[in-house]
Amino acid sequence: MTVRFEFATAGRIIVGAGRAAELPGVLAGLGSRVLVCTGADPARHAALLGSVKLPVAVLDVAGEPTVELARAGAAAAREHGADVVAAVGGGSVIDTGKAIAMVLGNGGDPLDYLEMVGSGRAITRPCLPCVAVPTTAGTGAEVTANAVLASPQHRLKASLRSPLMIPRVALVDPQLTVSCPPQVTAASGLDALTQCLEPLVSPRATPLTDGLASEGLRRAAAGLRAAYADGEDPAARADMAVCALLGGMALANAKLGAVHGLAGVIGGIADVPHGIACAALLAPVIDANVAALRSGPPGHPALDRYAQAARLLTGEPAASVADGLAWIRQTLALLAVPGLAAFGVGPEHADEIAANAARSSSMQGNPVALSHDDLKTVVLEAL
Repeated sequence: MTVRFEFATAGRIIVGAGRAAELPGVLAGLGSRVLVCTGADPARHAALLGSVKLPVAVLDVAGEPTVELARAGAAAAREHGADVVAAVGGGSVIDTGKAIAMVLGNGGDPLDYLEMVGSGRAITRPCLPCVAVPTTAGTGAEVTANAVLASPQHRLKASLRSPLMIPRVALVDPQLTVSCPPQVTAASGLDALTQCLEPLVSPRATPLTDGLASEGLRRAAAGLRAAYADGEDPAARADMAVCALLGGMALANAKLGAVHGLAGVIGGIADVPHGIACAALLAPVIDANVAALRSGPPGHPALDRYAQAARLLTGEPAASVADGLAWIRQTLALLAVPGLAAFGVGPEHADEIAANAARSSSMQGNPVALSHDDLKTVVLEAL
């Protein structure tokens, strides 16, 4: 069989407990004036941010990123004369920083480049250097090639997407995640797990992404429940930080599937944390995909990939797809993950969600085409 693929990731990846202290030196090597994007509570990382010696302007990201926030952030960066962006926070903060860096490098407005609801213009010029410092172990945004923005007027979330958007430096320090409360640990960790599983079963998987996704699932099995039970467990926090990083690298090159295709749409119509949406959808999507795969020609490789994932998650060498699903459902119960109905998503939304998800770019890595009725059933089962 001919092997033919490409792989893109951050120019430099720095991983290790305590290595966030290297941020000032990293920034000094990339620019002279910094826009720092941080979460709603900048005091949480005041010591780290205070160590940056370059002139700094700070943008607080209080919730999930929007088109307007990216627009305002780009204006603030221009006013400050920023030539480098640092994003210190969860996936929302990092996506905001990446979006701002893209607009500053390419000009125009975020909507000019946004998929689905915008013009979808190609991103062709280098973005401003962006240094991503994750403080949750979830999205892997520190090494992904997109930024997800909500457009409230369209009731959708959509992506800015290009390999040029991958941060210049990913600085991953598991110690920064220790202060995450259990519910954030659960939501972000389940997102990380999903972002390892979907690339593993993707038709765009490659030998490189297979290795990354498989190791990510092994780390999730070792670390997710443990990090939730004891947030100060350094081994569990390290496992989940690496899981998120590997998942980000895998998805950037092998794509995602129906879980993320649906979750992005759901996030546009209801205030559901992204990781919770993914968690609620994961088992129903696997059920739907496996049923569709088994109804098609025999021997589809994705069925073996799902069984491989089950073995990695359960630690059992003879585990079946059903065993993997049981492990996932047990984990959701242990982590007290609510269904979508807890956030106001109801049966009346299922048709709209299914229709919009079918045209989402995040569906590109699903191993099998799902019908409108399949997607609608998934949503109903996730309530």
